[in-house]
Amino acid sequence: MEWWWQLLLGLWIVMPIWAGDKQLNVCMKTKHHKPEPGPEDQLYDECSPWKGNACCTTNTSWEAHLDEAVLYNFSLIHCGLMIPDCQKHFIQAKCLHQCSPNLGPWIRQVAPCEQEERILDAPLCQEDCVQWWADCRTSYTCKSNWLRGWDWSRGKSRCPARARCRPFPYYFPTPAALCEKIWGNSFKASPERRNSGRCLQKWFEPSQCNPNMAVAQFFASPAPSWELSRTLMAFSLFLLFLP
Repeated sequence: MEWWWQLLLGLWIVMPIWAGDKQLNVCMKTKHHKPEPGPEDQLYDECSPWKGNACCTTNTSWEAHLDEAVLYNFSLIHCGLMIPDCQKHFIQAKCLHQCSPNLGPWIRQVAPCEQEERILDAPLCQEDCVQWWADCRTSYTCKSNWLRGWDWSRGKSRCPARARCRPFPYYFPTPAALCEKIWGNSFKASPERRNSGRCLQKWFEPSQCNPNMAVAQFFASPAPSWELSRTLMAFSLFLLFLP
């Protein structure tokens, strides 16, 4: 029976590796994401860094650049036109969200009974949050959480009643508040800096290797899945009672 125990020991060793691998090179389950990542040679403008391995299509990358976003019927100009530098940050954030295959460690189900997924607390590098906030200081919005609470009566996002349009710092007093609040904690402001391997870059030069691959690898959970660990535990107990 000794070979059974050797097999079981091997399974316990490799199980954390299997669990971690499931979080690498994956796409979220949403309406606008591809089932699996792969090359997309014609990704548009700010989404082009992911063309070698993307979770978005060419059409989705183009739609991410629109003021009146087709993707989710969301309007970036709900309080008037944004200055271009501010708008660019939102486009890059949408490209990261739609195209990156390196968000696996932060993918969560939207609700227990739903199949659709989202990201939660994905750590954005310090410089990304600081520059995003600085470039949007003179643009206007009417809400701090853009995921919910909008008036959708005309088919696209409009400011709810009595919500006043104010400069971004009124709703986001710090860079961390902007990164974390604007999409309901999808992102988390990291104290780590770019190229540390410990935070996600919202954008990178298309000619560079994707720096977020190493970040996903670092954060991929080594914890075994509950279903697999329960099965192996039951099997271990079964072996204990064999003659």
